[in-house]
Amino acid sequence: QVQLVESGGGLVQAGGSLRLSCAASGLTFSTYAMGWFRQTPGKEREFVAALSWTGAGTSYADSVKGRFTVSRDSAKITGYLQMNSLKPEDTAVYYCAAGKTWGDDREKWYDYWGQGTQVTVSS
Repeated sequence: QVQLVESGGGLVQAGGSLRLSCAASGLTFSTYAMGWFRQTPGKEREFVAALSWTGAGTSYADSVKGRFTVSRDSAKITGYLQMNSLKPEDTAVYYCAAGKTWGDDREKWYDYWGQGTQVTVSS
């Protein structure tokens, strides 16, 4: 059974940092691209960042470029989203996802999803 479990969310002041983790089991995570998405109430889920299965390719939404960094540990079991200089508009539920397609950031290309972790940034 495939599971992706996010952790690391919480409440932080504007300008602060958080690191989200995504622990994968039941799949060979190293052969999947990893994506991060976020969603706020009443809005569609939006792309945040992605990392190719080799780790050589990254992709970021314009709104987070220069502030967020996506990575994976050397064992390629756990993925991370380092979020710096957080803004109130970053408040959302953040989801990690795994998929076999690289180069298209749309969520339809991701096969497996975590349950999400809440990030709240206060002003």
